[in-house]
Amino acid sequence: MRELTNDQIRHLRRLGHALKPVVLMGQAGLTQPVLGAINEALTDHELIKVRLSAGDRAGRRSQIDAIVRDTGAAEIQFIGQIVVLFRRSGNERKRRIALP
Repeated sequence: MRELTNDQIRHLRRLGHALKPVVLMGQAGLTQPVLGAINEALTDHELIKVRLSAGDRAGRRSQIDAIVRDTGAAEIQFIGQIVVLFRRSGNERKRRIALP
């Protein structure tokens, strides 16, 4: 995925503010089924929120890094236990979000 500009990130943060988390990570953390659910949600929605499992900040940071690496998504915002992720749809007809 190409780098997002600062204007695009700000736009995606505004859009992501009203979203509810669509994937909730449990005590087991980042498992293959959770990763599959994140991939599916990104394919369907492009912009999603994920609630990370409890733990220290470094543990959540490593979970985010693994999600970004494995899904090809861009991290838009990370606050507390919530991360906003964006991955552009490869099919132009299925794109839901217009970037500035």
